[in-house]
Amino acid sequence: MKMTRLKTAALAAGIATMMTSTAMAADVKATMIIYLDPSVQFFNPVVKGAKDAAAQFGVDLDVQYANNDPVRQNDLIESATAAGVDGIAVAISSSDAFDESICAAVKSGIVVIGFNNDDLEGAKGNCRQAYVGMNEFASGYELGNRMIKEFGLKSGDVVFNPREIPEASFAVARGGGIEKAMKENGIKVETVRAGLDPAEAQNIMAQFLIANPGVKALFGTGSVTSTVGAGAIKDAGVKIPFGGFDLAVEIVNAVESGAMFATMDQQPYLQGYYPIAQIALAKKYGLTPTDIDTGQGAFLDKSHISSVKPLIGSFR
Repeated sequence: MKMTRLKTAALAAGIATMMTSTAMAADVKATMIIYLDPSVQFFNPVVKGAKDAAAQFGVDLDVQYANNDPVRQNDLIESATAAGVDGIAVAISSSDAFDESICAAVKSGIVVIGFNNDDLEGAKGNCRQAYVGMNEFASGYELGNRMIKEFGLKSGDVVFNPREIPEASFAVARGGGIEKAMKENGIKVETVRAGLDPAEAQNIMAQFLIANPGVKALFGTGSVTSTVGAGAIKDAGVKIPFGGFDLAVEIVNAVESGAMFATMDQQPYLQGYYPIAQIALAKKYGLTPTDIDTGQGAFLDKSHISSVKPLIGSFR
C-alpha cells in the first residue's frame, strides 16, 4: 500500500494520540543500518528522525553504518537478527545483495522496514515489510520532464547526469527516470561516476563539461552532485540549466539564487522517523507496516523553496 501525503498526515495524527508528553520506557529494540559512513551528512536528519521516534515510542535504538560495503551490511543484518531485535530499519542500496539476510530476519519474526533506498522491484524483490522513502524513478522522470518543458530541450540534445555511485539503487532508479524522460524526447544522456567526495565530484563534473561544450543541461542524481553542480558549471565557464535531488543549505542557496532550477526533496527526517515509529507500533499494537512516499510531489523551485528550512545540512 502506497501512502499519500493525506494518509501520511492521518498516520502522524494517529501516532500523536498514542504519545504521552514524556518519552516512553524503552521496551522495543531496533537496529538502523545505513549503507554509507557517518561522514555522509545526508543521513544526519535521518538519524535525528530515528532518535526522535525512538524517544517517543520507547525504542532502544542502535544505529550502524556499513561504510558502502555490502558484506559488512549483511553482517550487520545478520548480527541484529541473531541478537533478537524487534525491528530492523535498513537502507536497501542493492536489489540483490541483501535479499537472503533480510528474508531470514523476517522469517525469524523481526519487523524489517526499508528506508531511503528500496529494491528496484519493491516488495516483489525483497522480503521487507514496508518502504519509507522517495519513489525515485518517478521523481527522476518528473524532474526530467519539467526540465525539458522549462528549457526547451529537444531531440538531438545531450544532457549530463553524473552519479555518485552508479550501481546503487537510488542512482539506477533516479537516473532511469531521467533517462526515460529524455529518451521519449530523443535526448541523449551522458553519465560518469562522480563519487561521494564533494571536491572530487565537482572537479570530475567540471572537467566533463569543459570537454563536452555541447551539453545542454545538468542533472544531479544525489546530494553530492546536486550540491556541487552549480560550482561545476561555474568552474567550466558554461551556462546551462541545472536540476537535482535532495535538500541541503547549499542546494537551497543555489535554487534561491537562480544557479539551480529545482530540486526533488525526499524529506530524510521522515525516512528516519517513520521506520522506527512503525517498528514500535507493529510490536506494541500489532499494526501492519505500510509504504510511505516521503518525496511525493516535493518539487522545489524558486517559487517554493524560500519557505523551506533544512533540519541539518546534508550530502548523499
